[in-house]
Amino acid sequence: MKKIAIINGPNLNLIGHRDPKVYGKTSMEQAMLAIQRRWCGMNFVYIQSNHEGVLIDNLQQIVEDGGYSGVVINAGGYSHTSVALRDTVEYVMQNGIAVVNVHISDIRSREAFRQTDLLTDVCAHTIIGHGTDGYQEAVEYIIAAAD
Repeated sequence: MKKIAIINGPNLNLIGHRDPKVYGKTSMEQAMLAIQRRWCGMNFVYIQSNHEGVLIDNLQQIVEDGGYSGVVINAGGYSHTSVALRDTVEYVMQNGIAVVNVHISDIRSREAFRQTDLLTDVCAHTIIGHGTDGYQEAVEYIIAAAD
């Protein structure tokens, strides 16, 4: 198994502290540690940025570097607004790297502007509303797809 990148967009560094009724009490540090412990022999690369261009640059670099089995992405608010990020995710998929889209909350039951997800139709799979456990489900999906 190659590397798996876990990429988080804006404000996801605040998970566990920001609106726990919506996003839960598990911090991203705790969620990533659980993934590392569960798949201790695998190589994970974790990236979080509040800046759209940094996310795009990192996705493009994943393709250039090679050696990735997949990408787990939670683009945060950019999921609803960024055509540029969507185009980059599509590029990653076109280069044979599975991308799994994760939403911690159930965007289908939230504000109307959150119900549009520009990434879903260019990703291999989308997980919605499973809290931070959705990251583990995304890793499971990538591993199963690579077998």
